[in-house]
Amino acid sequence: MAELRSFIFIDQLQPQTLCYIASWMRGSLPRANMAAQIIEVAPGLDIEGLTDIALKHADVKAGILVVERQFGYLEFHSRSTAEVKASAEAVLDALGARPEDVTTPTILASKIITRIDHQHAFLINRNKLGSMILGGESLFVLEMRPASYAIIAANEAEKAANIKIVDYRMIGANGRVYISGDEAEVRNARGAAEEALRALGAQ
Repeated sequence: MAELRSFIFIDQLQPQTLCYIASWMRGSLPRANMAAQIIEVAPGLDIEGLTDIALKHADVKAGILVVERQFGYLEFHSRSTAEVKASAEAVLDALGARPEDVTTPTILASKIITRIDHQHAFLINRNKLGSMILGGESLFVLEMRPASYAIIAANEAEKAANIKIVDYRMIGANGRVYISGDEAEVRNARGAAEEALRALGAQ
């Protein structure tokens, strides 16, 4: 029986969060404000059978299907929230699981660095897929486990504040989020990101 590590519903994908994930997504590309579901399981290969169930059950499109060393990841989306929820329920039924059975997120690190140095900004920008951080901006970094929770932290931060999504990593052992902007906006983003994780059970 697969372990359900995360079962994340996003009501409306925000533009930056969407554009970042689209930069490496190999499946169907969603559009802004679409509903999406992200599922993470272990062992990773079990995600293949769950993908089959999700896609055959309702009118949804898959954007991400990744099987990595330990975990498997699926993202699917639709303009119809009802279709996304129907496919998600079919996956739960196949697993014999409930949404409460997920691994609750753990916040491993959360830090704001104010007025970042230009050299530091350059180093961060060399490894990013999102917007560039500029010297003098403030930086918020967040790390959590399981990794897939990074997308909801980024999405909710973007809803709450006028910030830039520099990077977020939602696959692997831990998830990470990098957000930059004006210090006050970055603090608002931090609050929204942490609150989104706490709503899912994070301490």
